[in-house]
Amino acid sequence: MKAITWHGKHDVRLDSVDDPEILNPRDAIIRVTSTAICGSDLHLYDGYVPTMEKGDVLGHEFMGEVVEIGPKSTLKVGQRVVVPFPIACGSCYHCSKQQYSGCENANPADTQDIGREGMGMPMSGIFGYSHMTGGYSGGQAEYVRVPFSDFGPLVIPDDSIEDDKVLFLSDILPTGWMAAENAEIEPGDTVAVWGCGPVGLFAVQSAFLMGAERVIAIDHFPHRLALAKQFGAEVLNYEQSKIYEALWDMTGGIGPDATIDCVGLESHGAFADNIWDQIKVSTFMATDRPHVIRQAIMATRKGGRVSMPGVYAGFVDKFPLGAFMEKGLTLKTGQTHVHKYLRPLYTAIAEGKIDSTFLISHRMGLDEGPEGYKHFKEEQDTYTKIVLKPGMAATTAA
Repeated sequence: MKAITWHGKHDVRLDSVDDPEILNPRDAIIRVTSTAICGSDLHLYDGYVPTMEKGDVLGHEFMGEVVEIGPKSTLKVGQRVVVPFPIACGSCYHCSKQQYSGCENANPADTQDIGREGMGMPMSGIFGYSHMTGGYSGGQAEYVRVPFSDFGPLVIPDDSIEDDKVLFLSDILPTGWMAAENAEIEPGDTVAVWGCGPVGLFAVQSAFLMGAERVIAIDHFPHRLALAKQFGAEVLNYEQSKIYEALWDMTGGIGPDATIDCVGLESHGAFADNIWDQIKVSTFMATDRPHVIRQAIMATRKGGRVSMPGVYAGFVDKFPLGAFMEKGLTLKTGQTHVHKYLRPLYTAIAEGKIDSTFLISHRMGLDEGPEGYKHFKEEQDTYTKIVLKPGMAATTAA
C-alpha cells in the first residue's frame, strides 16, 4: 500500500509499505477514506520529537471503512468509523477514570522504557507519533491497523454526514473542547487564546459554547485571525500589539480569567526570550521554545486558570514559577482524552451546534501529502487545514 513516511527533518515521502495485518484479537483493519495533516505533525516534520525512525508511517487524524476484524472486535466489516488519535484499552486504571490518553496497556512493553526515561512514566500509544508513543503506524496511508477496536473507534451511523464533518473528532475538535474545559470557563469570563491554528480555533468556538462572554484570539496570520473573528472573538496581532499590555488594557487592569496556550513548543516571534530559546534549541541546550506559556502565565489574572493543549516535548528554561505561585494560578494540560468526548461532540455536529468544516482550505490526494506538509509549514495563513483523500485526485477547497 501507499503511505506518507518520515525520513528526517523536512523529509516526508510517499512510499510503498507492507499492508497492515491483524496481530491481536481486538484489532481491526481500516481502509482510510480521509486523513489530515495536524499541527502536531509539523513538530515531527521539524525534527523536534525524539525517537522517530526512518520509514515510520505518519498521521493520527483519520477515519475510514472497516475491511477486516479480529475475533474479539465488536466492529463489523463495512462500518464507517472515526478513530481517536490516542490508543486506549478501555479497562486499565487510567481508562477507568476516563483518562484515556494515559492508558497503561496501549504502549507495547518494548517501547515503554523510552517514555519512562524521558517523562517519568511510559506514554500512552498514539498513531504515527514516534516510538516513545508505541511506534504505531499512522493513518496517512491507504490502510491502518487499529488496536482495541472494540473500544476506540466511533461508528458513524448516518451515511448522509460526510467525512469532512466528523473527521476532526479524531483529534483537533476534542482537543479544542478539552482545552476550553480545562480552562474551567464560567459564564461571563474573558478568555485569551494564543494561536489560531486548528486547535486554537476550535478552542475559541468551544469557549463561547461554554459561556465565555469575551474571547480574545492572538496570532499574526490575518486569515486565521479572521476565522476567529467570525465566531465573535476579539483579535490581537502580536506583530502589531504588545500582548501583555493589550490584555491589561482590554480587561481593565485585571487580566483574563482564563488563558489557553494552543501554540506549544514552536513559538514564533522576535521576542527577546524567544530568540534566546531558538539559540538554545539550535545548540542543543534546550528542546522547546516556551514563549507563549510564559506570556500566558504573566497575563492571567490572579486566581485564574491556564490551559495548555499545546504540545511540549522536553525541558524548558526560565519558567515563571514565582509568578505562577504568587498569583495562585491553576494549570491543566495533557494529551486529549478523545474517547470521552466522541459521542457528545458527534451529537453536537449532527444537530448543527458545532461547525467542524470551516477550517478546511485544501483537499489533496494522498500522493500529494509530502507537498502538503511543505505548504502547511510555509504557508500557514493560506493552508489552514489539509485533508488527504487516499485514492482521489486533489480538489482544492474554495
